[in-house]
Amino acid sequence: MSAKDIVEVNGRKYCWPEKPVVAVCIDGSEPAYIEEAVTAGVMPWTAGIIRGKGTDLRADCVVPTFTNPNNLSIVTGVPPEVHGICGNFYYDREHDREVMMNDPDLLRAPTIFKAFQDAGAKIAIVTAKDKLRRLLGNRLVYGEGGAICFSSEKSDQATLEENGIDNVLDLVGMDVPSVYSAELSEFVFAAGVKLMETVRPDIMYLSTTDYIQHKFAPGSEGANTFYAMMDKYWAQLDNLEAVVALTADHGMNAKHDDNGAPDVIYLQDVLDRMAGTGRSRVILPITDPYVVHHGALGSFATVYLDDGVDQQKIRTGLAHMDGMEMVLTNEEGCRLFELAPDRMGDLIVVSEKCKVLGTTADRHDLSGLDVPLRSHGGVSEQTVPLVFNKPITDLDPTRRLRNFDIYDVALNHIAT
Repeated sequence: MSAKDIVEVNGRKYCWPEKPVVAVCIDGSEPAYIEEAVTAGVMPWTAGIIRGKGTDLRADCVVPTFTNPNNLSIVTGVPPEVHGICGNFYYDREHDREVMMNDPDLLRAPTIFKAFQDAGAKIAIVTAKDKLRRLLGNRLVYGEGGAICFSSEKSDQATLEENGIDNVLDLVGMDVPSVYSAELSEFVFAAGVKLMETVRPDIMYLSTTDYIQHKFAPGSEGANTFYAMMDKYWAQLDNLEAVVALTADHGMNAKHDDNGAPDVIYLQDVLDRMAGTGRSRVILPITDPYVVHHGALGSFATVYLDDGVDQQKIRTGLAHMDGMEMVLTNEEGCRLFELAPDRMGDLIVVSEKCKVLGTTADRHDLSGLDVPLRSHGGVSEQTVPLVFNKPITDLDPTRRLRNFDIYDVALNHIAT
């Protein structure tokens, strides 16, 4: 195919890439992380990009500002109301079960990767945690000459049949990192560079973990060291003549009081007092298997109410609580945040910038929090970077940019 050819998916049209396109999702990257690291002089490649060699924009991510809904929006080009992944975790009311949203059967829209592979493109996806791998690689064809899709977390288990690649550790030259480490993300970039040198995919996606951002504030030594590491790999991808596009799945904010304790509204405790014990269910879509660094505390929750519970009374009571930013009905919240109504509860609750929402105090293990809590989930973490290593053309300056516009801009609006 040539640059004049078009690939269409989910109602969006994408030009065939003249050069390899690498989209990077920097998990938890509040724009201030890059800004502070550039100011500190530890990101020389990025500094050159945002000071004129490329394009430095801001975009809105999906609310709830969590990993799964945003990664899936980025790779489908559409909001959760279309692709169906509205959190890391949801309640299946019909079957009375709480479900991790990492099963490809829950995905309601094809990915950009599937559309481009069907058109003949070479695809490579590397993600930090394995929880995303099957969703990102949904319906791709693997095997010799097929797509490549694996995680840092389980890189030693990658096979040609399931991941399109084997002997990953030999290729990358690193051991399998701890899931709670900066090296888990570094492995993603080291693998991305090696794949660009050897396979040279047409479309690549690299997705990190926000372990560092949960622990370190923008401008801190820990954060700057991490961003300096990424800068070096991005420079290598640039030198390999790839279009490099950077965004994030969400921002990150401090969520603690003046004494360093998590500033939490335990929503299930509140609802048990308001509606009666056992007459409501709080779902925290931040929940996933990796909660050590955030204790399953985020700024977004959805509430299911039993029949007979006065929804308006509950909504009013919650809305008047200190620290609440908004309490919406299912219809209001899904319309505002472009969510799938059947995967949200009767109420959608968002806390203010420095507050988080929990269920009951005794259900959250906070023993792993060795620093004051930093987390995400609300509207206050919606602004994210949208950075390209090339100038862009023909982009409407009045357009509201989203993080899931990254492939549209990289494929349709880059001056190559």
